[in-house]
Amino acid sequence: MTKDILETAARSVRARQRIRPFIYETPLIPSRAIGQQTSSTVLFKAENLQLTGSFKIRGAASKMTSLPRDQQVITASSGNHGIGAAHAASAIGQKLTVVLPEIVKPAKLERIRAYGVDVVLHGSETGLAEQHAQQLAATEKLGYVSPYNDPEIIAGQGTIALELLEQAERIDNIFIAMGGGGLISGIGSVLKSFSPSTRVIGVSAKNSAALAASMKAGRVVETEHLDTLADAVAGGLDEDSMTLGLAMAVVDEVVTCSEAEIAAAMRDVLLDEHMLVEGAAALALAGFRQIAAKCAGQTNVVLLCGSNIDGASVLPSLLG
Repeated sequence: MTKDILETAARSVRARQRIRPFIYETPLIPSRAIGQQTSSTVLFKAENLQLTGSFKIRGAASKMTSLPRDQQVITASSGNHGIGAAHAASAIGQKLTVVLPEIVKPAKLERIRAYGVDVVLHGSETGLAEQHAQQLAATEKLGYVSPYNDPEIIAGQGTIALELLEQAERIDNIFIAMGGGGLISGIGSVLKSFSPSTRVIGVSAKNSAALAASMKAGRVVETEHLDTLADAVAGGLDEDSMTLGLAMAVVDEVVTCSEAEIAAAMRDVLLDEHMLVEGAAALALAGFRQIAAKCAGQTNVVLLCGSNIDGASVLPSLLG
């Protein structure tokens, strides 16, 4: 147990008190069918039912409530973080600019604009949008709100684990989709501090696997980014990303999934569990499906991180 993990967990406890007015405490839902199919207990942490349709509002609210209310801020996002930040800015009363990649899903773009924040489209993927937002923050003297590379963002995501510890008597394994690492670092830090026997399993999309590759190399590395159904976890890492060290310390295993596996998991959640989730949420289930035989007889939490889908792009996958 490192000092960084303990400090992150303590910061999550403080963040939880600040963000209570701005989020839902999401339910932990027992599986209707998948648990029986895999001879295990499967519980879905339903961040797909979160106020903005994604866990991202937790980190955004955590960061923004830690800043002066008159601080003008800028952020970058593939969509969900932008929605969460826009909602938080509206509720708190802060002026916000959101930089989005040019490939952002139209449904997410429309939701962000509906909050009345300034929107800038830049770059072919999230990493380029983040770099542009950082440049604008420096030149225009704005506060930068990272989607993942910030202690308060990570702490906000860690509040999910604090809820889980109250909702579940036991968690043997938790499956979490990996993007920039803020989600898995926050949740993993809290669980390793309060439930060290829980195994934290990161699930990476084969088509955009920057964090997984960086964890293997022990440093931030560049990877190719192809289109993925799990678009919310696509993109690269900051060179100085604090999530890399935390993820390496708290993640027990990494599973990598194909687009076919993600699509199949989306159908499973819809048909077997009667919930419609986005690709990044299905990615976590795809990871569980891949190693379910090893987890038989155990209690497994699958984090459904969001439900903000673009119908036109996912309908063919859902129809098989």
